[in-house]
Amino acid sequence: MSKALTDIQIERLERAPAPASRQEIPDGLLAGLYLVRQPSRAMSFAVRYRHAGQPRKLTLGSYPAISLKAARKLGRDALIAAAEGRDPAREKQEKKVEDKRQAAEEIRGQRDLFENVAREFIERYAKPKAKQKNRPDAWRETGRILGLRSDPNDDAKLIERGGDVIPRWRGRKIQEITKRDVVTLLDEVNDRGAPIMANRTLAAVRRLFNWAVSRDIIAASPCAGVEPPASENSRDRVLTDDELRLVWDAADAEGWPFGPIVKLMILTGQREGEVAGMRWRELELDAKLWTLPATRVKNDEMHTVPLSDAAIEIIKGLPQIRTSEGFVFASRRGAHVTGFSGAKERIDEATAKANEEPLPAWVFHDLRRTVASGMARLGIQLPVIEKVLNHKSGTFRGVVGVYQRHSFAEERRAGLAAWASHVGAVVFGKQPDNVVSISRGAR
Repeated sequence: MSKALTDIQIERLERAPAPASRQEIPDGLLAGLYLVRQPSRAMSFAVRYRHAGQPRKLTLGSYPAISLKAARKLGRDALIAAAEGRDPAREKQEKKVEDKRQAAEEIRGQRDLFENVAREFIERYAKPKAKQKNRPDAWRETGRILGLRSDPNDDAKLIERGGDVIPRWRGRKIQEITKRDVVTLLDEVNDRGAPIMANRTLAAVRRLFNWAVSRDIIAASPCAGVEPPASENSRDRVLTDDELRLVWDAADAEGWPFGPIVKLMILTGQREGEVAGMRWRELELDAKLWTLPATRVKNDEMHTVPLSDAAIEIIKGLPQIRTSEGFVFASRRGAHVTGFSGAKERIDEATAKANEEPLPAWVFHDLRRTVASGMARLGIQLPVIEKVLNHKSGTFRGVVGVYQRHSFAEERRAGLAAWASHVGAVVFGKQPDNVVSISRGAR
């Protein structure tokens, strides 16, 4: 009969040379319990028993994580279970599978929390979509509505801040959010006197839920059949001359890089992504010309922008940062700058302070509409304005656009020069002697 294992004996075996092959040492106190030694010197406890007439083995655990005393208790419990007709080895395996299933379910449950789905939606859909459209900051408005913004210390990371949606639905699984929840959210935004924001909120959550349907996260969108809370016409916000002056002065105070970007948007009428993504190789400063390749514009056709003297002076005053892509407004990472939402907030704060009250709601894209409206007031013809803005609608739509190949190059140059002169008059409150001087403060 084997002797009972002792702690001293096991400690000696732990220090002893490794066995040449796997070794099982029975415990004389509990029949069926073994100390198993491996050639790797690892030791563990196991118990042998019979189930349905077949020999079975259950590994109890490694030594010293499992002590001799604990091994005897676990072994005794296993032998009792076997005497009752159960199979403890199979039960252990089934428990391991169930534990894995529950762990996976818990992870899946965490992933299905609304705030986590919203984060994944921004990272996997909204950001790539914005980059694809050459408007890398376009996702930020949707993120702001949901309650996600870039970390001020790391633009690549998202943090929860503000918004109407995540603060209300945080901690809930996206599958639990109902149509009634959506309607209640929109009613709350609408009732606080923000009907247009309620519409924007619906648009943001609808995109998120539709994306979740496409990913099989949810079976159907709770936004289906939900109508916008407020009727609204197409945007027609145009900044007045006083508002334009306030924005220019705020951009002047903002400085590099967003201040010059906003000024160039005002002087050229081009989109924020197009200006922010400007490359040095696109510029012919002597010829006063900026050429955007087809890959950088919305209608996929090369677009040339005559540059006024004011625009030229701003560009010449910019620092030249070497990057592989040659971006004029380069970030530390070598890409062009992003983060327009933060710049917009600072400009809004500056204009509100100078005006002693906030300006009526406006967005950077309204600057294009302001340029178009302002040029029209100066008597510049609509075809010229549309060429400046690179529009394919209106005058150049359809068959007319096929045959109307006139570039209006000289007319566009004259029109943008006249507009720059007008901006100079607005900024200074009088017609300046030299239009170039309106580029003051470019840095």
